[in-house]
Amino acid sequence: MLSVAILACFAALVKTQNTPAFTRPSFVQRRCHSSDNATLCYNNAVGTLYLVATPIGNLEDITLRALRVLSEVDTIAAEDTRHTRKLLSHYQIRTPLLSYHEHNKETRKDEILQALAGGDVALVSDAGMPGLSDPGYELVQAALEADHQVSPIPGASAPVASLVVSGLPTDAFIFIGYLPRRAAERRNLLASLAVERRTMIAFEAPHRLLGSLKEMEAQFGAQRRIAACRELTKLHEEILRGSLAEILAHFQSTKPRGEFTLVVAGKPLDERWLEPAVRKQLRIFLDQGLKPSDAARQVAAQSRWSRQEVYRLTLEK
Repeated sequence: MLSVAILACFAALVKTQNTPAFTRPSFVQRRCHSSDNATLCYNNAVGTLYLVATPIGNLEDITLRALRVLSEVDTIAAEDTRHTRKLLSHYQIRTPLLSYHEHNKETRKDEILQALAGGDVALVSDAGMPGLSDPGYELVQAALEADHQVSPIPGASAPVASLVVSGLPTDAFIFIGYLPRRAAERRNLLASLAVERRTMIAFEAPHRLLGSLKEMEAQFGAQRRIAACRELTKLHEEILRGSLAEILAHFQSTKPRGEFTLVVAGKPLDERWLEPAVRKQLRIFLDQGLKPSDAARQVAAQSRWSRQEVYRLTLEK
């Protein structure tokens, strides 16, 4: 069995190493702030919170280091214990589990901090790196405030995997997380991103996908490039690349299934702005106190609209 072979290989690697499985420092260094200057303080060593990446679909996409950490920590905090138990069972890991998710984070936070006072804890999400689009970052903040060490165990990540296969620029990008559920909030967010030049990455549920694609088309233009990714690393992996108009037309005829990672191209340097973006930037300049003629000139310089076209918008009631 593949998992048994992997574990056997992993065990052999650990035995050949001269260093212990966990290298715990004698002291944890932190910075203390006083009224006049900052000094270095030292506390006794405490437990470490490990942020462990787990597979996003294919169980083989987990690192040897992640398996070691999951098997050697004292507790694993999981977004869904039933889901994580399947992963642990596959690799014959029997570390105790407790749940940590959006609905119990406040009560569980103290319990996890107590566990850290006496040992190490691994935090995992259902898929990918914990702390992205889940309450993991709140636990990280609490652990740091309590002077615990926090260490990442990197691995699979849906946003990064989607970005690198999208065919879109990867040199600069932003991660939006889940798009807002409410249509008005989603519209406002996408309107604010209409002039964003970096590649954008967002999560979306299948039942809201059409609404989001329509709003993107309205705010970004029908020809803006997009990659819609689903089931990455799984048997039915699907990556659709094209313009917003093309991808929208596809899902209008084919029912969306599964969670999507959307990768959208940023605004090209030479692209003419759509009217909503022109109006938004014009309003910003006017609210800053610029004269209509000055505001129109500045917007025209950015938007590839003529100054006269922009100025006419200032005359509308």
